[in-house]
Amino acid sequence: MTSFVAYYRVNTAKQGQCGLGLEAQRTMVQAFVKDGALLGEFTEVESGKISDRPELHKAIQLAKRKGAMLVIAKLDRLSRNVSFIASLMDAGVEFVATDHPQTNKFTVHIFAALTEQDRDTISDRTRKALQILKSSGKKLGSPENLTEEARKKGLETRKTNALNNDANRKVTALIVAKNAQNASFSQIAAELNELGFTTRRGAAFTHK
Repeated sequence: MTSFVAYYRVNTAKQGQCGLGLEAQRTMVQAFVKDGALLGEFTEVESGKISDRPELHKAIQLAKRKGAMLVIAKLDRLSRNVSFIASLMDAGVEFVATDHPQTNKFTVHIFAALTEQDRDTISDRTRKALQILKSSGKKLGSPENLTEEARKKGLETRKTNALNNDANRKVTALIVAKNAQNASFSQIAAELNELGFTTRRGAAFTHK
């Protein structure tokens, strides 16, 4: 029986207290380890940009002592920093993300790099957009636009765009990287299918 140590991370104290985000992570992890032994659960309330995480350190130490695997709900719950992901792997602890359980060290680095790039791009775009609005005399924040219907519509749009964009970019990055390693298209397609990716129409990948 495989032993696991769970690590959860939320960005704010509110998320930790009311369960927003936290419960979803716990549900994903518990479903993944249902046939194994969950030795402990650790929750961090911290920004993904911060590498100093005492709860993650505790989780790693327990996993080391027990020879267990560190399990997280999603890769970006660990960190959006490539060097941090690399240092974690160098610590000698096996870990798995339930959203991509078949990932290896190679694919983890690619996904982490894409996530870090997204974070930097979004931050830069937001900063520039705010500067433009301020310089043009715009008053930031329009309560009349924040209706419940508008918020729901905006959330659904962001979810759809994020899912499609994230999946497409990961697939593209993997194809390019594997092709550079002289992997055949049949081999690449097989790995994409093993990782749980599908084409835009929901079909399995083929060498074509």
